[in-house]
Amino acid sequence: MKTLLKNLGPGLLFASMAIGTSHLVLSTKAGAQYGWIMVVPIILANILKYPFFEFGVRYTSVTNSTLIEGYLNRGKGYLWFYTLITIVTTFTILAALYTVTAGLFINLFKISDISISGTALGLFMLISGLLIIGKYKFLEISLKFVVSILFLALIVTTLLVVAQGPVTESEGFIPVPIFNEVDILFLIGLMGWMPTTVEASSWVSLWSIEKWKNQEKPPLKDSLQEFNVGYVLTAILAIFFMVIGWFTLYGTNTILSNNAVQFADQVVQLFTSHIGSWAYIFIAVSAFATMFSTCMTAHDAVTRVSLDILELLDEKKKFRKNKTNFAIGVILLAAINFLVIYLFGANMGNLVALATFVSFVVAPIIGYMNLKNVTSEDIQTEHRPGKNLKLLSYLGIIFLGLFSVYYFWLVII
Repeated sequence: MKTLLKNLGPGLLFASMAIGTSHLVLSTKAGAQYGWIMVVPIILANILKYPFFEFGVRYTSVTNSTLIEGYLNRGKGYLWFYTLITIVTTFTILAALYTVTAGLFINLFKISDISISGTALGLFMLISGLLIIGKYKFLEISLKFVVSILFLALIVTTLLVVAQGPVTESEGFIPVPIFNEVDILFLIGLMGWMPTTVEASSWVSLWSIEKWKNQEKPPLKDSLQEFNVGYVLTAILAIFFMVIGWFTLYGTNTILSNNAVQFADQVVQLFTSHIGSWAYIFIAVSAFATMFSTCMTAHDAVTRVSLDILELLDEKKKFRKNKTNFAIGVILLAAINFLVIYLFGANMGNLVALATFVSFVVAPIIGYMNLKNVTSEDIQTEHRPGKNLKLLSYLGIIFLGLFSVYYFWLVII
């Protein structure tokens, strides 16, 4: 246990980053619209995607190189493909996350005279300052505190909801069918971002490298153990959010809004009306801590990924990942995504839809790239994944590939 606590960091940051839109928005909406059956795709997505994230930890722990460096070792085509995905991520995921968080902030503090974009600008400035001044060490320490509070608050909220029992169904309520075109798109979007996007596997890799600058690198077994704790935590919390949506909204014919402020208001109000106004603090803290911590980790990760790519693509070796370039990267990402939010307004639906579409379509490709990395000559035979883990990765690639093709056909064709 002492060793686990010492190594806590990358896995915890992964959990903090993953417990965001996929959990607060999509998991809650899944339970609210479809009921308990949504536990199946949530668990399935977490199981089938597990190898691809585990490979990121495994590759970095054994080679002391980032997963992105591994892509370059496989060929420049791999790196350029991941670069294109990162560009899309830069213009979608952070903007979507900050939009939801801004909506929650406005609701939490009952602010009516500040726009979504204005609130998001304040969050960008605050988080950018924290990342630049505090760096990785502050991020890790603060998120240990935030995730602990979040987990406890969600346990309390979930227990209160379950103790209260399911909400009474509206008269004439007809369950929403899962297998029509609209609902299949939601299901695929849910699984596309559950627990998070597959390309985020490189984020854990970069956090691991950063953590080991300040302490001795742990053995592979300990690194995997630390990551597994964070991964299981994300799956449990996804189910918590699904149960909350199921018990408080399923059968009421309530439709969750795509507008960030209205959605935030619905999330908080539906809990308090079902449990009691005294539970407001637990619900508000859970929701805001979820999104604020996700914004911090995602902003940090996208910055590190971008700098890593730029350094690897610079054949003249003039570009370096240093403190100055990290600060510039954080500020530049904030400026770009503020502009995206300003142009899209408070409608987060378009942002989330675009981000989930890209993430789901490329998921099997990124998964294959990660598998190529951990089965390459970069890693000694004894440290490569076993037969069961490789089999699970093949199943994940096939499953995500088939769904990706079907999703692409539904959206484009």
